Amino acid sequence: MCGIFGYVTNKEEALGPILIAAAERLTYRGYDSVGAATINSGKIDLRKDVGKVDSVAAKYNIAEMRGQRGITQLRWATFGEPSQVNSQPHLDSKGDMVGAHNGNVVNNVELREQFMAEGMTVRSQNDGETCVHAVERYISRGYQFIDAIRLAYGDLQGDYAFVIGRADDDKLYAFKKGSGMVVGLGDGFTCVSSDLPSILPLTRTVIRPQDGEIVTLWADRVEVRSVKDGKQIVRMPETVTESMDAVQKGGYPHFMLKEIHEQAQVARELIHLLDGSPDVQPLIEKMKSARHLYFIGCGTSYHAAMAGSVYFAQLAGRAVIPILAPQFIAQYAPAVGYEDVGIFVSQSGETKDVLNALEAAEARGMTCFGLANVVGSTLTRATSFCLPLCCGYEISVPATKTFTNQVVTFLYLAYRMAGKSTADLARIPDLMVQTIEMVAPQIEAIAKDINEWNDMYCLGYGATYPIALEGALKLKEITYAHCEGMLSTEFKHGPLSAVSKGFPIVFVAGPNDVPLIISGINEVKVRGARTIVVAEEDSRLRANGDDLVVIPKSDAQTNALLAVLPLQLLSYHMSVMRGFDPDFPRNLSKTLTVD
Repeated sequence: MCGIFGYVTNKEEALGPILIAAAERLTYRGYDSVGAATINSGKIDLRKDVGKVDSVAAKYNIAEMRGQRGITQLRWATFGEPSQVNSQPHLDSKGDMVGAHNGNVVNNVELREQFMAEGMTVRSQNDGETCVHAVERYISRGYQFIDAIRLAYGDLQGDYAFVIGRADDDKLYAFKKGSGMVVGLGDGFTCVSSDLPSILPLTRTVIRPQDGEIVTLWADRVEVRSVKDGKQIVRMPETVTESMDAVQKGGYPHFMLKEIHEQAQVARELIHLLDGSPDVQPLIEKMKSARHLYFIGCGTSYHAAMAGSVYFAQLAGRAVIPILAPQFIAQYAPAVGYEDVGIFVSQSGETKDVLNALEAAEARGMTCFGLANVVGSTLTRATSFCLPLCCGYEISVPATKTFTNQVVTFLYLAYRMAGKSTADLARIPDLMVQTIEMVAPQIEAIAKDINEWNDMYCLGYGATYPIALEGALKLKEITYAHCEGMLSTEFKHGPLSAVSKGFPIVFVAGPNDVPLIISGINEVKVRGARTIVVAEEDSRLRANGDDLVVIPKSDAQTNALLAVLPLQLLSYHMSVMRGFDPDFPRNLSKTLTVD
């Protein structure tokens, strides 16, 4: 999740300090590199590199940069490893234009090949440069700038926001599709950014462009036009009253709640990326030919691997062994070889247990691939190739959007291995939005009812078993209550003795598992348990359970993915009700780099 900021003034001034300050206000979004460009007297000054804002600014003396227009960008790598050449902003072939983007252009590889075939100078692997060349293509064919942008918009697939300027122009141009963008109006300047925090200290008068709109920024005014027909659009300014802290959290009280609500958007971006990725089919072929196939992870990533193994069996008829990374070393590593394939899963790409397992697997010659959120991390560099999760920065320690995108990736790969059309997966983001809207009030009420309990269980079966494990982990992480996730059919083999009057037990029911879940519900209900069922609408479940938390109808695999959302919300509300900060639970770290 990159951050961009553009600034236009009517006179030459010291833009470096303005760009540095704007970049620093966007660092909470996460990044691996930073850059700045200024335009002055027909010349472009571009300085960028891998590193933090303060170190790159000091190394390249960004504070001294002057001009009438400026752009800064914080990059979170997806296309192209973190490097100086892949850092943004980017120039066009001749160095007459400079631009930067936030988001993912999923047909980046295809467009780069086209641009090189057309004789353009392509310097990086980054899709931010692709946005610049997409405009350049039509400028070189004689189109006016607005029309060039309109045509480039049609070529760029994915979700992004983009800002671009020319050396011999007094304006900046910005346009968006799917990613955030906001325009600020100040005294003698205008600005544009991917997010409000970089704008608010400068002005609180803003315009919020919509998808398919182009904004032209002069120093004293802005103009909004439609990509579709180029006609001008009247968009009235508004005044922002929220505090900086509230704005960084998107108006939510905690980052965890914000990130729960971001899951639909990052899932949409991931599906677009996978559709356009040249790495997916080679990975599928390797997995098809593998003697044994392993999904290896820890904690939340292991739960996603378990869900993936169920998907592969149910959809593609392919057995997969999901295994905790340390146990892989003891249980499987001595027996694996070059005929075996492993996918190593880590949100940070730095999880020590996973890297240890990777080292053990590679020592035996196993073919190793990765799935991580941080491009350029140790895992992405150490494996044959690594699919990115496209979640941007996840600030809250409890994983939410990184977990769902791991599950979405495994579901996507299972579809591809089964030869099923992945077009069906495009509905998942909308179903996620519907789920949160449907369950939010009921979950908050249930959280209040059961919050006094410090022991509970979360039970599932089949595809919902790993979801039950993940829901239980979330409750443990941020409520500090003991919640055990279990296979529902195992509950009678011992834990049933813990049930007393009012004892809360959450069941996660797949559409094909209702009779089995009903048996489990009654097994504990007759002993006094409070039964909470997360499932699609079903008269049998409603008749047997105490609470039915209804999620939208889908299929057995998507059902499991949607079912985790109410469990995330349940853990969030119980944590807040107990007076804890769900973003930073005690004793836990976002990246576990120790054994």
